[in-house]
Amino acid sequence: MTPEQALADLKSLADTSKIEQMAAYHKVDREYLGVANPQINEITTGWRQSLTLEQRLEIAEFLWGHNSHEGRIAAAKLLTQARIKNDEPVWELIKKWVTEFDAWAIADHVASAGSRRLTADPSRLDHVETWTKDDNFWVRRVALVMTLPWCKSRDPKPAELEQRERILGWAADYVTDKEWFIQKSVAWWLRDLSKRDPERVAQFITEHGIYMKKWARIEAAKLLPTMPELNPLPVAEPDLTVDPDL
Repeated sequence: MTPEQALADLKSLADTSKIEQMAAYHKVDREYLGVANPQINEITTGWRQSLTLEQRLEIAEFLWGHNSHEGRIAAAKLLTQARIKNDEPVWELIKKWVTEFDAWAIADHVASAGSRRLTADPSRLDHVETWTKDDNFWVRRVALVMTLPWCKSRDPKPAELEQRERILGWAADYVTDKEWFIQKSVAWWLRDLSKRDPERVAQFITEHGIYMKKWARIEAAKLLPTMPELNPLPVAEPDLTVDPDL
């Protein structure tokens, strides 16, 4: 199957009556085909089963470049797989896509593909950490969304706990960022972690919650029995180089 045929097959599923509604919902200026996510799931599952990795990479890159909403989601789903031998080309393509993020739905599907590559090789967290300082808030956001698997282990090994603490350090740096999607990503990460380690989430909120937006703090603590007490804002020390009597 050629990339062009893959795009044609995707377009054949379109319901044009949905296009205007989808464009209004996602609020990003790009082409919308009118294909529902379950349909994209079904067609890309078939592609993953019948195509080589090289073919999938070629089609994924083509669909991403086409820049339709559904094409980009299908591109991400083509590469969403737990075990991939020689997966470095997949990781490299995902890293390239991250720099072009401009919408949450597409970013989340790419994050799902990327999370598999991170759990396959946690040393890639070194690169993800560079995203936490990016000017593009979509890039900063994906550092937490892509590392959500570190919230879900029931019996984490020492290395996983160390990695979890590293990611919580990124979240702590994010709490003063007033961008809604960043606050949401912190709350999401903490809420998911609270299912496995509520004490650690309570500790985080106590230490850093005062800097979070109230709604984000409430969402982060949603599964905790009570809202943790917050440490107060630190009081600035007086400047002793200035004579207070002047």
